[in-house]
Amino acid sequence: MTPPPKSPADSFSVITQVVLPNDANPLGFILGGTVMHLIDMAGAMAASRHSHTRVMTAAVDGLQFLHPIPIGDIIILEARATCAFTRSLEVQVDVFSESTLKGTRRRTSRAYLTFVAVDADGHPLEMPPLALTTPDEARVAGDAGTRRAARLAAKQALAAEG
Repeated sequence: MTPPPKSPADSFSVITQVVLPNDANPLGFILGGTVMHLIDMAGAMAASRHSHTRVMTAAVDGLQFLHPIPIGDIIILEARATCAFTRSLEVQVDVFSESTLKGTRRRTSRAYLTFVAVDADGHPLEMPPLALTTPDEARVAGDAGTRRAARLAAKQALAAEG
């Protein structure tokens, strides 16, 4: 039985925290690996909220670092489901920095992650469909199909290398 469709808003998740010295590199900016960890966490929360199941990260696409985030600034990660496939879900995670002294906010990263819903034994489960209600949601979901095709082709090429 197919689970009922859910809207992208149902999956919306936010992580907010201050960048502390133990999160930073010697230049005083948050480590890229720390940002990647937080992206994975925010994405997993959104995927879990959409599917109400355990989820596993299957892929990360398109992660770019636009601006460094200094110690003392606030890092904000906003995640939402963008496209549901039969057993997987694409989630978009936008990362922002907010200056604690100026109050200014700017996007520092965006990534697309794919999650698979699994049961307690790690077997894939059917993913609930995504109810797209706006033209922007439909456009992003359409773009997800292109990203998925490229990701699957890259996966096949890597597997062929042995």
